[in-house]
Amino acid sequence: MLLALYAVLPMVFAIPAGRLADRIGVRRPMLVGSCGIAAGAALPSIAPGLSSLFVTAVLIGVSFMAFQVATQYATGEMGGPRSRVRNFGLLALGYSTSSIAGPLIVGFGIDHGGFRATFALLALLPLIPVFVLATNRLKLPGPHPAHTAHPLSHAFDLIAHVELRRVFAINALMSMAWEIHTIFVPIYGNSIGLSATMIGLILAAFASATFVVRLAMPLIARRLSEHQVLTTALFIAGAVYIAFPFSRSVATLMALSFCLGLGLGSGQPMVMALLHSHAPPGRMGEAAGVRMSLINSMAVAVPLMFGAVGSAFGLAPVLWSVGVCLTTGGWLTRRV
Repeated sequence: MLLALYAVLPMVFAIPAGRLADRIGVRRPMLVGSCGIAAGAALPSIAPGLSSLFVTAVLIGVSFMAFQVATQYATGEMGGPRSRVRNFGLLALGYSTSSIAGPLIVGFGIDHGGFRATFALLALLPLIPVFVLATNRLKLPGPHPAHTAHPLSHAFDLIAHVELRRVFAINALMSMAWEIHTIFVPIYGNSIGLSATMIGLILAAFASATFVVRLAMPLIARRLSEHQVLTTALFIAGAVYIAFPFSRSVATLMALSFCLGLGLGSGQPMVMALLHSHAPPGRMGEAAGVRMSLINSMAVAVPLMFGAVGSAFGLAPVLWSVGVCLTTGGWLTRRV
């Protein structure tokens, strides 16, 4: 329930948040989002308890959504179309860095200072962007001049756009694959008798791969088009999920997880670059909001839907069905 609360409200409010960024620029949404994240992280250290964790999940979920939508809009606007893939690769590299450093910092903090001290430490981190944004130390895009041309626009207009619809569909597939790995790989590891440490190594292999591939994104972008990268990423992810149920050793699962990280890690910058290229002028923030809404929809639906399938038929059909969906998506993307 806590994880669902983190995603439910962002799923609903991501599109309005994107429209707001189009209308007023990105600085204020990023500043408010940073303040909300700091407040949400501080709450459990001030008033520990389950009830405060529910408030924290809602507050951090909505605040990070506002920050992330505005950040993605700003990244696409900086440097022009030729440097767009590189810029989104750097943004994704930041996410990969946090996915590696975050668990290490939190684990060390809990072991040596306890939960309250760790939450207090986490509450200090967003104060850095708060300071940078409040003092105007970073030049950021303002309101898009073309936004006034779409006063009665609707999100379904973006979904009806052929190229954007394809990008959203690819994004939904990759989000599903990411969520399945986060949730079901630990369950699968436990079902075959792996320890928590071994499962952690498998997950770390995935995070390390996303870091490596995003570090190489400028080189990849010079050699391959966005569609070529996305097609390859879907085929790799599909093959990995089909192979997962046949694998029982830690080394094999780490290798598969690393390959999956390479595929999914390369996809996000390309999706964002295509989204920015095809979004109508003045509606990039709204398009980023639609994407964020889809991601959070997956975060809510995947555990429920595939959890029910896994309970009824076992984990192997879940992993195989995801592999077939991803492979089919890669085949359809290749034909575009």
